[in-house]
Formats: sequence, C-alpha cells, structure tokens
Amino acid sequence: MCSIGLATTKQLNAFIAIQFLTGVATVTPQIMLPLVGDLAPPARRASAMSIVVSGLTMGILVARVLSGIMTEYLHWRSVFWLSVALQYTIWILLYLFMPDYPSSNPSGLNYFKMLWSMLIMLTKHPVLVQGELPTHVTFKTKLKTDHHPACFITFLTAATFTSFWTTLTFLLSGDPYNYSTLVIGLFALVGIVSMLIGPFHARAIIDRFVPIFSVLLGMVYCLIGISLGTYTGTFTVAGPVIQAFFNDFGMQTCQIANRTALFAVEPKGRSRVNTVFMVATFCGQLVGTSVGSNLYDRGGWIASGSYSMGSIGAALIVCLLRGPWETGWIGWHGGWSIRKKVANSSDGKGVEERNPLRRLNTSEKLEDQMKRDQAQRDLERGDAVLHEPGRCDQEAVNAMGVEKALEGRAAKDEADEVYGEDEKVSSSERRV
Repeated sequence: MCSIGLATTKQLNAFIAIQFLTGVATVTPQIMLPLVGDLAPPARRASAMSIVVSGLTMGILVARVLSGIMTEYLHWRSVFWLSVALQYTIWILLYLFMPDYPSSNPSGLNYFKMLWSMLIMLTKHPVLVQGELPTHVTFKTKLKTDHHPACFITFLTAATFTSFWTTLTFLLSGDPYNYSTLVIGLFALVGIVSMLIGPFHARAIIDRFVPIFSVLLGMVYCLIGISLGTYTGTFTVAGPVIQAFFNDFGMQTCQIANRTALFAVEPKGRSRVNTVFMVATFCGQLVGTSVGSNLYDRGGWIASGSYSMGSIGAALIVCLLRGPWETGWIGWHGGWSIRKKVANSSDGKGVEERNPLRRLNTSEKLEDQMKRDQAQRDLERGDAVLHEPGRCDQEAVNAMGVEKALEGRAAKDEADEVYGEDEKVSSSERRV
C-alpha cells in the first residue's frame, strides 16, 4: 500500500512520510534470515544463509540496473508501480509456499520488553560487541568459547559498500567517462556475479572453517577491490569493475560468517540478535553514504576511496585483536588453528541442540535410525534374558538400565528356585 502512495502522491511531505513508513514495514528479509538459522543444520547454516543473503543483496543491485533503464526510458513513478507488482507477487508466493511454524517463544513475549532485551543482549553477550560467547548457551558440549566483534566489523565493512556505490555514479557521470544513467546502472551486473558465487564459497570455505577465518578472508577481498578501484579508477574503468566484484563479494562473506557465529548465541532469540546486527549494518551504510559523498565533493574519487581503505583497515585491526580460540577479550591464546574442533556445528566449538522446527538431514536420519535399531536390539536382548532364566548374558545385563538389570536378576533367582524344586521332586520320584 505504501508503494501505491509513493506512486500517486504529489506532495513532497507526504512522499517523505510514506517513504518512512515503507522503511519501517520492509522487514521481510530480516524475518527470513533468523528462520533460515532455525531450519538449517548448524554444519550447513552458512550455505543456507548465503543463498538468502545473495538474493537480498542481488535485489539491491538489480534495483540499480532497473533504475538506470527506467530512468532512461520511463517516468520515475514507474519504479513504484513496478514495486507494487513485485510486492503483491511476493505476498502470493509466501501465502502459497511459506510453511507454518510455531513461535520460538510460545509463552509469549511483551513487545516493549523484547525491544529492551536487545539492549540487554549487548551486555549479556559480548559477541555482539567485542566477542565472547557465554558458557550458559544451550550446547551439548559446553565450552567457554569466543567470537570476533561482529557489530564493529559489519559497521565498518558496510560503510565501504554504500560509499562505493554512491560515489561510483559521480565518477562515471563525469570526466573522463561521461556515461549515461543506463550504462552506470549496468555496472551493478558485476556485483550480481559475485552474489551468484557466494553460496558456493560458503559451502567450500565458511562451513568448513571457524567464522573468524572467513571474516578475515572477506576483508582481504574488500581490501584488494578497494585498493585497485581507488587508485586506478580515475583513468581506467577496469578499476571500478574490479572493485564492484571484490567489494560486494567480500562484504557478503563477512556478513555470512558473522551471522554464523551470532546465531549460536540465543537459539530462541535469533530475530533479536539479527536486529542488533542489522542496526549496526544499516548505521554503517548510512555513515558510508554520508562520509563518502562528502569526501568525494571535497577531494574526488581517491579521497572517498581512501576513506574506504581506512575503514577496512580498522575492521582488520578489530578482528585481529582476538584469535579463533581466545577465551578472553583480547589475545591469541588457544592456538592458531582455523579448522573446526566440532565439525557438526556452526562455529566449530560446540554442538547445538537440534531445533524442533528443523528436519533431520541425511546423516542425522542415519544416526537416528542407528540409535533406534540399537535400542530395539537392546530391548530384544533384555527380553531374552528375562525369558530364559537358565542363561544370563552378562553383556546384555550390563547394556540394560539398572532397573532392567535388577528385574533380570530377580527373574533368574526365581527361576533357579523353581528349577531347584523341580529337581528335588524328580529325585524323590526316582527314589520311590
């Protein structure tokens, strides 16, 4: 409905108010990501989230392509009519295919208390600000673990994303390029390619190693793209093309790895954790847009790009303050290993209890079936001991529970007494 208002209103103040309401109501992607965290197996959480995040980021980039095309050939209001059509299409698809699932907090949660709890999380879970996962998190293997400062990192990396895409328009529309809005919009196709690669990279790298390793890789990708694009972009278009690919790819890698670590913090509050994380991300994007455009106005392309270089450098320093196995706030104790100690986990440190909403994957189904088969065999062996009192399979007795074992012993003793009485009667009959 908001998009219809944007497409029809002729008052600037009304347009601004409706645009604000649109931003408040645009929460569907941030609802989907925590749901993916609930439904995906921990060992494959990064791959699953990468698919969703790729779609989310691809939408942002496709919007740039479409805006360039529509600005060239259509009226600007056509963008909002297209938005209306797309939103109703999404609504129909969600209605038809979105599974029904129970609340993570069935007892209920007051809305204002829920908002307040997000602030409490910043003091309760240092992972959100400076990196340590508390030991009371529900794990089968309880370990005092650590994480990297996710919100600081996403703030700094997100700033480079919006700074680049904002100032790129200024660069390409002026000398020496003088490209049209259509051509400038087509540059987003480079970023779309990086989004398509993202899920494969997540499966090969993020799912296999501890999150901090993937975060560092993502920042290195950003650093390569920003350095090449900043200092070559004023005389060759290859620089911005390379930067568009590596910067988008690196930012996506950082975000997926960060979420992989964060979603282990509050199994029943992943939406709130994601909200805190995304507030930091959006704040970084706002800062990047503002600072990048102001620096471009004062010093040109190199000035705004140098800001992005400094932002990524600061993120690297923050990330390197703590090693992958450090249990304190700062340091590299516990070793340098980047491989997960617990393979079937999202962070490599502890095995999460399975969310009842999540279906079993193939390996889990096999493991569950093996447990059921073993339980059935144990039951059958226990029944055999109970019904054959003359035999006592000690291994079967040991495999049973204490109560079952006592029942078996009692049955055997009773049977021995019966057999003893029978033998006495037989002996008496023979003597007679």
